[in-house]
Amino acid sequence: MTLGTLLAGCVVVGIAWAASRVLRGSLRSVAQRRAAFSSSTLYTIERLIHYVVLIVGVFVALSVIGIDLSKLALVASALSVGIGFGLQAIFSNFVSGLIILVERSLKVGDYVQLESGVVGVVAEITVRATIITTLENAEVIVPNSEFVNGKVTNWTHTNNYCRMRIPFGVAYGTNKERMRDVVLDAIKELPQTLLDFPGRAPTVIMKAFGDSSLDFELLVWVKPEYAAQQSGTRSAFLWAIDSALVAAGIVVPFPQRDLHIVSGLHHGSGPTSGADPSFSATPD
Repeated sequence: MTLGTLLAGCVVVGIAWAASRVLRGSLRSVAQRRAAFSSSTLYTIERLIHYVVLIVGVFVALSVIGIDLSKLALVASALSVGIGFGLQAIFSNFVSGLIILVERSLKVGDYVQLESGVVGVVAEITVRATIITTLENAEVIVPNSEFVNGKVTNWTHTNNYCRMRIPFGVAYGTNKERMRDVVLDAIKELPQTLLDFPGRAPTVIMKAFGDSSLDFELLVWVKPEYAAQQSGTRSAFLWAIDSALVAAGIVVPFPQRDLHIVSGLHHGSGPTSGADPSFSATPD
């Protein structure tokens, strides 16, 4: 091993890195001319090409430097047990990242919710971790193994259409058919609502007889561009429903409670004579 061979090895690694960039650039050029390549498919192929080219470049560089790969394999096997315990988590995340890229259970741009409570859009899938951008624009770095071993809700796995449930209530005695028409007419005016799609029309269902209201739920499909904006979209639907009900004169009730007060007790002997033992007060 000499200084020249070390420099030659570094040059080989640099050439491999440059070759990876050229191949990925060529792939992007081809994908732009063919509609068959989606952005997620292109990203997966790019990452796999990058990893394969770099691994081949590293092995070639070691051979150029003068390291006998067969002897290196013996040394690696001798150290594999100790390294395995020390790098178990890193290796697990690396393998999980490859599984995610090959299996495509998770793609860049997917709107996901993790078992740990993290909710956001997948921004990047790296060797060790996946970067998720939350609705507050915070970037959360999640180990890849959490996606493989844990429960993940992918709202946009097969398609970007998402149905939302918007609960609301109206006063007892309300004309239910009129209320339904008012709500549906209101949300159809919103840009988030998916219309003219077979089998996915918005609808209102009745959920229960509540303590102080008839409880309903709006089931509405939203357009793909709003699937990852659930907080703002939910707010828009609630705002439109409340405004439409108020304009139509339909009452949205609030909880009511009966208050009973017992007065005039004498040493546990009951109410005094002539005293009203109780009364009920109900707010307007």
